Amino acid sequence: MHEMSIVEALIEQVDHELHRAGQERHVVEIHLAVGRLSGVHSGSLRFAFELLSPGSVVEGAQLNITEPRAACRCRDCNHTEPIDEMVAQCPKCGSGNVLIEGGRELTLDSIELEPYET
Repeated sequence: MHEMSIVEALIEQVDHELHRAGQERHVVEIHLAVGRLSGVHSGSLRFAFELLSPGSVVEGAQLNITEPRAACRCRDCNHTEPIDEMVAQCPKCGSGNVLIEGGRELTLDSIELEPYET
């Protein structure tokens, strides 16, 4: 399950970003984008996060995952259609001259910290 190594890298990245920004506040939420064509299973990511987060900088944080869809754009008929799995042909005209856009991202979108005490 490569999701374990992805979560290990995520925790390291969050730790790095907190140190870079000089922040010592508690991480409340982490927002990830995991494209539907990325090959990464969101449920496995959540499971790995639950296993690896205790004792780390993200302990107790909520993991929010969005799953952006990809789009198939036909270079022949210029039709664009959202897709959830890879396609080899245009859904409209059947041409094989297609471009798959998006859906492969695996990004840390934001880290939410506890508010400052006033």
